[in-house]
Amino acid sequence: MLGGLFSGAKQSILLGVDISSSAVKMLELSRGGMGYRVEHYAVLPLPANSVTDDGIADIDVVAEVVANVHRKSRSKIKQCAVAVSGSAVITRVIEMPADLNEEELESQIEIEADQYIPYPLDEVALDFEVIAPVEGNEATSEVLVAACRRETVDARVEVLEFAELEAKVVDIKSYAIERSYELAADHYGMDDNSCVAIVDIGALTTNLSVLVGGETVFTREQTLGGTQLTDEIQRRYGLSPEEAELAKRKGGLPEDYTSEVLAPFLEDVGQQVSRSLQFFFSASEYDDVNLILLAGGSAAMPGIADLITEKLGMRAEVFDPFAGMTFNQVIDRNALQHDAPALMVACGLALRSFD
Repeated sequence: MLGGLFSGAKQSILLGVDISSSAVKMLELSRGGMGYRVEHYAVLPLPANSVTDDGIADIDVVAEVVANVHRKSRSKIKQCAVAVSGSAVITRVIEMPADLNEEELESQIEIEADQYIPYPLDEVALDFEVIAPVEGNEATSEVLVAACRRETVDARVEVLEFAELEAKVVDIKSYAIERSYELAADHYGMDDNSCVAIVDIGALTTNLSVLVGGETVFTREQTLGGTQLTDEIQRRYGLSPEEAELAKRKGGLPEDYTSEVLAPFLEDVGQQVSRSLQFFFSASEYDDVNLILLAGGSAAMPGIADLITEKLGMRAEVFDPFAGMTFNQVIDRNALQHDAPALMVACGLALRSFD
């Protein structure tokens, strides 16, 4: 049997759980006649180095944080959707006979998988999805096959189990981003022909994804994130890492902070975004994007959208995945507004409840 990597039978509402390098973000959505509603959410930081580029380094520590986030959210849901990064996943679109049923298709993919997966098959989790008939040949279908090292998937499943939760779906982060964007596209005036850049400014890296018609056509990762700003605050003002992070989020730093620390960091972000977009333009038919959406924890910093707009000459906005949604009365709207850009992936995962 294949690994059931990116699919899961929809049994009930799923919690979207985004385990990043710096925090665990958890979100519960519901859907009714008025659209989607935010029911519960919570965000808590992770200890340094507990999650790295290579995966989850300390399962016990991360599981404890996940359990605390679940308690803080006050959600009663136990079934979850989590994600692995796109860099951990190999995807291929292959052609298969259209008359194969799911069991026959699965068997055929297992037989042929070693042609396009560069790892021993007993070390990977595989899944597939039929996309559409091949144009001009309805007897053949295009099938998306995805593979990820089983240890990467198992670590996330184990973390949730230790936190007394259950991983019903393991998705890919880029697909979760697409799902969040698709839901909010109308709010930003985008349509199926729009070319949109989503800039996810995380703790350690900045990831640029370019979407055309809601599908990812280009990605690029660069080593620049909010931790570098925190480190500079710590160095310049003699604060502990915890104090520096709190001051970055809550304010209260000396008057020269904006001009001497924040502005240079934002300038670096603008340069990185510009370089990433130039790579995209040079490798594609496009020479412009209709919109830049800024996401991730550092996107909540004041003035970042204006700076990107001014530097690149392109419209930039801070991404709110909850635009147009309603909210449970228990939600702290001010806190959610601040956290919203960092909840892009969690939102896309929570939307798996309604596939």
